[in-house]
Amino acid sequence: KKTKNTVAAIRMPYLKVVGIELDTSEHGNKILQYTPAEEEFFVKLSRRPDIYNLLSASIAPSIQGDYTADIKKALLCQLMGGCRKTLSDGIRLRGDINILLLGDPSTAKSQFLKFVEKAAPVGIYTSGKGSSAAGLTASVIRDAKNNEFYLEGGAMVLADGGICCIDEFDKMREIDRVAIHEAMEQQTISIAKAGITTVLNSRTSVLAAANPVYGCYDELRSTGENIDMMSTILSRFDCIFLVRDIRDEGRDISIARHVMGVHIAPELTCPSLTRELTDIADAKDVLELSVLKKYVAYCRFKCSPRLDAPTSVSFSESL
Repeated sequence: KKTKNTVAAIRMPYLKVVGIELDTSEHGNKILQYTPAEEEFFVKLSRRPDIYNLLSASIAPSIQGDYTADIKKALLCQLMGGCRKTLSDGIRLRGDINILLLGDPSTAKSQFLKFVEKAAPVGIYTSGKGSSAAGLTASVIRDAKNNEFYLEGGAMVLADGGICCIDEFDKMREIDRVAIHEAMEQQTISIAKAGITTVLNSRTSVLAAANPVYGCYDELRSTGENIDMMSTILSRFDCIFLVRDIRDEGRDISIARHVMGVHIAPELTCPSLTRELTDIADAKDVLELSVLKKYVAYCRFKCSPRLDAPTSVSFSESL
């Protein structure tokens, strides 16, 4: 019972932890648990001779076109990821792939980003127009209760161990694009604000989509004139795809038929069109999104590929 001489005590809230349970369902860089049946299925799937074409066809199967074959294969390699290497002098080399899709509107660039976000073990989707440098990297926020500063990670920090998809990359301000230079190459984010000096990990791949400077790709201008980006940010991307909407009557009719088929029967695709536009023998032989996501997480956790001498020679001869 309070009296006039009683003073209310000021207590600081605290949390007493009794036990901790680690949830790894949404993080690909943690230890995942698989059933023996799932591992047997994944091993059997990896021994198929057409595994590369099967997985690439499972990337956004509703999107078809002759220009999508190489894009799907590149996105598959980005989902699988690579191996980080540490040299003898302590220098670390990133193993993740950064991809830029640059081209005309209505070429399903944003749909590719949405699908990769769902298929990746850890996926973050953001738009360049509504993203700032602090929102992509990290920000320092003052606590309203005790007036202390604390760090809050941005999109590239939250996507550690996965893929960060940035749409409308050309709409970003130049100062915001400069802020992610370190995160794309060194895969770290250095913070020195409000007395806080630290380095955050951003071991993530970047998948960006952008439009040319004139909205559509101008064939009368050079590639450099169509891309309104600095060479410093372009050098961070390992693969740059120019997605062009080529004006061809037969091609437009084939794509229009496929779009009509998708709207008429969303659960099915047009087998004849798929065989015509891609090199996949069976259009129905694709993996579901849930199975593809588990298989990608399994490969990232179990596999650690290395490039040997015969493979490097075959790569150099194929160029």
